[in-house]
Amino acid sequence: MTALMLAHRLRRPIFIGVILAAFNTAQADDECQLNVSESRLDFGLMNRAAQRDSAAQRLLGERHLRLTFNCPRPTDPSLFYRALAANAERLQFTAQGSYALQVSEGVLDGQAVSLGLLPASGQPPIAIGTTLDWRPGHGIAPVQNGTRLTGKHFALQLSVSAWADAAATRVREATTWEASGSLHNRHASRELTLQAHFAPVACVPQLSNGGLVDYGTLLAKDLSASNETPLPTRTLQLSVSCDAATPFALKMHDNRNGSATGGTDETAYGLDLDNSHNKIGRYYVNIDPAEFSADALGTLYRTDSTSGGAAWSSSSSRQIPIAANSLMGFTNRTASTLGPVPLQNLTGTLRIKAYLAPMQTLDLRSVVHINGSGTLEIIYL
Repeated sequence: MTALMLAHRLRRPIFIGVILAAFNTAQADDECQLNVSESRLDFGLMNRAAQRDSAAQRLLGERHLRLTFNCPRPTDPSLFYRALAANAERLQFTAQGSYALQVSEGVLDGQAVSLGLLPASGQPPIAIGTTLDWRPGHGIAPVQNGTRLTGKHFALQLSVSAWADAAATRVREATTWEASGSLHNRHASRELTLQAHFAPVACVPQLSNGGLVDYGTLLAKDLSASNETPLPTRTLQLSVSCDAATPFALKMHDNRNGSATGGTDETAYGLDLDNSHNKIGRYYVNIDPAEFSADALGTLYRTDSTSGGAAWSSSSSRQIPIAANSLMGFTNRTASTLGPVPLQNLTGTLRIKAYLAPMQTLDLRSVVHINGSGTLEIIYL
């Protein structure tokens, strides 16, 4: 009995969050306090399935915080935010993302006030409004009639929006982003840490009959004593369903590694050992691209990589066994070296071909159990 077990490399779904962890740092004035209403902003799960359009960037979401600055005596409550800028409007959230701050609802000593955008400390505002985009390197101050105000209690709403480039959703494994910034003035400061997590698209594979190939009971007298005996070809139906179209490849692992007869062929997998540790035989898992279909695509072709996906063979319709040290994927383009195309639903037939070692090489004093086992792995590209 040859058991072909199925597994796939799939990271646990991870929530994407932007975490603003606030804590006190050294303060120039111990009596003044700067506080943030929330220490964690969660922007939910992010993977390619969440990207429903072809936009270059995806908005992760928008969250709102309340900032309060309190001092026992009137002072300049202007606030600045120090972080690495992505451009004139946004701050950098790693090389593949950005975020922006917006302020509104300014209140000074219980009275609603306008807000001014300061190019630098001590300078007059260059923009005034009830709602302002907080540009990198600029400050925010309460103003009235174009003049900056002083006071004891200053509060405002801070809105945080974050974006990720579309390429950020094409991760092959779980990825974490982290960036930091500092809210501060001459009296107090708060450190902010932004964090986001990205999960790869999830693909679920299935094999018919639970991946089990059963050859039943074979009698030694019906098998060759001096030559290998080929067993009848068996088939399994393979289906791969992904929660969004993504490029992937297939790869085999031999769970009976070292037991295959016939040398070191990376496409041959072992059928285990008998009671005297003799190799029982080997099997192959063959794929014919003509027997596979995917989504609304027409004819499929197979393409292979011996470099872990760095380069791909020219795609063709030739049948080939799945290998242990190479990747195999599908494309709808013939003679293409661009690698697999994104697929969401793939179905097809696996043809299992097994060969038994000559009976004279096996210990037949007891029952010999054909016990091959392999793992078919999905590799996200």
